[in-house]
Amino acid sequence: MPTDVHQHLWPPAFVEQLRSRTTPPFLDGWTLHLTGEPPYDVDPADHDIAARTRLAASDGLELALISLSSPLGIEYLPPAEAAPLLAAFHDGALALPAPFGVWASPCLSAPDPEAVERELHRGCVGLQLPTTALLDADGWAHCAPLLDVLTHHDKPLFVHPGAAPPTPDAPPWWPALVPYLQQLHASWFAFRAFGRARHPRLRICFAALAGLAPLHGERLAVRGGGRGEIDFDVFYETSSYGTRAVDALVRAVGIDVVVSGSDRPYAPLVVPDLGADAAVHALRTANPARLLHGRT
Repeated sequence: MPTDVHQHLWPPAFVEQLRSRTTPPFLDGWTLHLTGEPPYDVDPADHDIAARTRLAASDGLELALISLSSPLGIEYLPPAEAAPLLAAFHDGALALPAPFGVWASPCLSAPDPEAVERELHRGCVGLQLPTTALLDADGWAHCAPLLDVLTHHDKPLFVHPGAAPPTPDAPPWWPALVPYLQQLHASWFAFRAFGRARHPRLRICFAALAGLAPLHGERLAVRGGGRGEIDFDVFYETSSYGTRAVDALVRAVGIDVVVSGSDRPYAPLVVPDLGADAAVHALRTANPARLLHGRT
C-alpha cells in the first residue's frame, strides 16, 4: 500500500494556538494571516480529522505523513512563542488515528537537538526543516546538530518551502510559484555543495521536486560543478506537479541507473497516472521509491 509523505492537517489545539495570536502567523476565525502572503481563507474541511481519516482510507494509504506548514514561520519565532505552537502541533498530530504519521519540526531560533530526539522517540518519522534554513553553508552548519540526531537514528529529513518575503502587489499565486521554488532550488544546490559532505548518510526528501533544481544539471556541468552524480539517498516529493515535470525530473535524477534491492527504501513506490512511458519505466525500474507522492 502507498505512503503519502506530504500532507497538512492542523489538530484542534494547534488551531486554537493560532487563534490566540495577534501577530503573524495567526488565525482570525479561519482566515490565515502571514507576513509574506495575502490573507488566506482556510477550508475547515481540510482540517476535519474524521473526514481526512476517511479520505486517507479511500485513497488506500498505508501511511500519510503530516507536516507543519513551514510558510507559517513558526520555526523562527522566539522560543517562548514557538514552544506552545510546536507542542500543540506535535501532541495533536501524534494522537491522530491511523494511517497518519508525523514529521517533527524544531525551533530554529534556539536549535535544540535534545528536543528533536524527544520527538523522534515519541514516534515522529523524521525531521522537517524549512528551505529558508538551508540556503547556504551557514544554514547547513546551523542545522548540523539537528541533522546529526537524524543520522544517528537513521531517520530522514524532509525539506519544505519556508515563509515567503512580502511582495507588494503580487498576485495570490506568487508565493507558491516564486519564493517557494527559489528556496527549494537554492536548498537543493546548497545540500550538494555543503550538506552532503557533512552528512554522508543523511536521507533527504525535497518537497515539490526540489523546485526542479536537478534539471539544471547540464548548466552545472558546464560551470564546473560536476556531471550530476546520482545520489541514491535523495528523494523528491511531487506536490502539485504533474506529467511533464515528473517525466523531466526522473530523466535527470536516475532514469538510466537501475536501483535494485534497496535495503533502506524511503517509502513504498507510488506510480501516478503519468501518461508517459519513460516516466513510468523510470519509476518502476530505474527510480524505485525515490520519487514520492504528496497531496499538497
